[in-house]
Amino acid sequence: MRQNISSGSPWEEPVGYSRAVRIGSVVEVAGTTAQDGDAVTGRTVYEQTRRALEKIEEALTAAGASLTDVVRTRIFTTDISQWAEIGRAHGEFFRLIRPAATMVEVRALIAPELLVEIEATAVIS
Repeated sequence: MRQNISSGSPWEEPVGYSRAVRIGSVVEVAGTTAQDGDAVTGRTVYEQTRRALEKIEEALTAAGASLTDVVRTRIFTTDISQWAEIGRAHGEFFRLIRPAATMVEVRALIAPELLVEIEATAVIS
């Protein structure tokens, strides 16, 4: 059975995506940024990473999962030299959980003020 989780974003329907999708015990959370409506929450990469992870946690909860179910994160940043600040925020959420993680630099995200985008995969046990 498929459960689509919506964040209420105006882009979900025209682009054709969900904030998260749960099938069975697997939850995939779409690329998540610090974009909140028309504004970006946080000016630093650390603040934006924290906000993206808070939104991921909200999507997981809506799907019946939690951060402890996360087995993988994928982090995309426009400035890999800021890896330590991104890692610091990631560690605040996942230090004890320790999912497999990837961090890569990309040329750009969908808006120039966005500095980081994160995906997550969770398996509910």
